[in-house]
Amino acid sequence: QVQLQESGGGSVQSGGSLRLSCAASTYIHYYMGWFRQAPGKEREGVAGFDRYGSTTYADTVKGRFTISRDITKNTLYLQMNSLKPEDTAIYYCAAKTTGWVQAPLLPYEYNVWGQGTQVTSPH
Repeated sequence: QVQLQESGGGSVQSGGSLRLSCAASTYIHYYMGWFRQAPGKEREGVAGFDRYGSTTYADTVKGRFTISRDITKNTLYLQMNSLKPEDTAIYYCAAKTTGWVQAPLLPYEYNVWGQGTQVTSPH
């Protein structure tokens, strides 16, 4: 089964940028997404791809975050711009290895998860 490894997290001032990467041990699956979990909160969807290949984003990150993938490198990316303190969380990438995804931003749709990478944007 595919294994996922996130990287690129760190601490950046509000208004700054980071790019997260998610390397897949085999190949990039069609249905992959980015999620995050802040302390004391449930895991929430950040960005993903729908069944037509279009990108979808949480309202809180629209216009600031961009999801992309490079199949030649088996890597999924999340470009995060204009970071805010409320973006502070552990960020996870996830994949669904069989079937299709009806709701790309719902965590239960995915069956393989990475270990996560911490993103901090202090006040």
